[in-house]
Amino acid sequence: MSFLFKLLFLYFWLYWMNLSSIFVTSKSRGGPGNVISGTVFVNGTASIGKTDENFICATVDWWPPDKCDYGTCSWGKASLLNLDLSNPILLNAIKAFSPLKIRMGGTLQDKVIYETKGDKNPCTPFIKNSSEMFGFSKGCLPMSRWDELNIFFKKAGAMVVFGLNALNGRSVGPDGSAMGAWNFSNAESLIRYTVNQGYTIHGWELGNELCGSGIGAKVAADQYAFDVINLQNIVQNIYKGFEVQPLIIAPGGFFDANWFTQFVQKTPKSLQVVTQHIYNLGAGNDNQLMNKILNPSYLDGGQQTFRGLQTILKNSATSAVAWVGEAGGAYNSGQNLVSNSFVYSFWYLDQLGMASSYDTKTYCRQSLIGGNYGLLDTTTFVPRPDYYSALLWHRLMGSNVLSTRFSGTTSVRAYAHCSKQSQGITLLLINLNATTTVQVRVSTESSGSHGRLNLQQEQEVPRINFTSMSRNFKPNGNSREEYHLTAKDGDLHSQNVVLNGKILILTSSGGIPSLEPVNMSMLDPIIVAPFSIVFSHIPNIKLPACK
Repeated sequence: MSFLFKLLFLYFWLYWMNLSSIFVTSKSRGGPGNVISGTVFVNGTASIGKTDENFICATVDWWPPDKCDYGTCSWGKASLLNLDLSNPILLNAIKAFSPLKIRMGGTLQDKVIYETKGDKNPCTPFIKNSSEMFGFSKGCLPMSRWDELNIFFKKAGAMVVFGLNALNGRSVGPDGSAMGAWNFSNAESLIRYTVNQGYTIHGWELGNELCGSGIGAKVAADQYAFDVINLQNIVQNIYKGFEVQPLIIAPGGFFDANWFTQFVQKTPKSLQVVTQHIYNLGAGNDNQLMNKILNPSYLDGGQQTFRGLQTILKNSATSAVAWVGEAGGAYNSGQNLVSNSFVYSFWYLDQLGMASSYDTKTYCRQSLIGGNYGLLDTTTFVPRPDYYSALLWHRLMGSNVLSTRFSGTTSVRAYAHCSKQSQGITLLLINLNATTTVQVRVSTESSGSHGRLNLQQEQEVPRINFTSMSRNFKPNGNSREEYHLTAKDGDLHSQNVVLNGKILILTSSGGIPSLEPVNMSMLDPIIVAPFSIVFSHIPNIKLPACK
């Protein structure tokens, strides 16, 4: 009996020690957090959307240095009127995209007067005035500055979209309703001058945030449609004989289903692009901003406006396509150390993936420079993390969008496009979890010899050691290229981004650093570390949608 008791005691002791060992191992072998498996399913039978080849776009605004929000003035000299166009970092940052779409416009564009020949009134900048709409007086764009802007953007290889002053000639009532028709004579003068100078404009956009209930002022849908038709007539007349004419773009405002439906119905042949603005994270001073960005359910809510606009376009006679004409996430200039830090790439890249999934052709980020959401630092012009996220998207994600879903955790956001660099695919994986590493398998849902691929799942806890990964050989049938983005020192508020273990910094001459991948075996899973972003270029997955 004593022997059996001792044997039973030994059995329970060994069982308990084994449980303790498992617990300790699970907590220690992978460092902080745990490791789970997931699968990204890519349906490559047909694309679900198609973006412009140059999907990435950034805005340059009109705000003067004394534009302030929540007691902070974050715009500096980032305005169209005072931006230092001689800065080499600015030039190199735009050139790196070859080309980058630039949308010139913003809140004050409807209060801008364009200098004209023989005008007797002085061409003065915006002056702060709290009694005026938006807190500033009317401002003037000198033609000498217009020349400088066009010369600079041509040198940088940018594709320029310019927002016209849609409030010109109207009176605004107490309720914000803009009465009367658009006086287009000033805009017509600018367009004619632009053509006579030989400047290339990719598109002319009418108005800023005047649709629906408007911001500061609002224009009825039928009147706006009438104004757009006038703009089309002006452009067709001035550009008569040109092989390629600029796009007619409008309304550049927040999505309102009823207003947009009426507007699109009344502009079936006069409009090429319908633009909406997105600030779905709320106010820039919201203390829950970080939590919203890291909440998958909150991010999912962003689908509504994309879906709504596409429904309107598909149910109308128009051939116009959808753009996001301005998107800063958090309005009123964003939030310092959030919208200009690494964490914002989670929101930004998720928006790019979501927008393209709904056949959005172009996505313009507010802003290239200025505010707390600029891709470039307002003072130094040094790129912030979102700049590199945008550049990697631009270089890796092709036009054809693939249906993608992820299984294993809701914390991973997954998107897939046909690759820009090969006939394969590029995956974008975003891990919103602070402690969980995800080993990702890829499964395609089309037939054929290259149609299905399952990356083997490692049994050991993955440790990403970039120094041991090969950077020097070109990918072949057994390898893929990966770009792992993390925050410096793991701090989501950091304004420095780490690519494959190396901090990205400008060259000594102010040039954009090379963005080199690491090469991985196709037999290994894709390891997505906590709070990280991974682009994975897989050239040997050949899908029908990518041929």
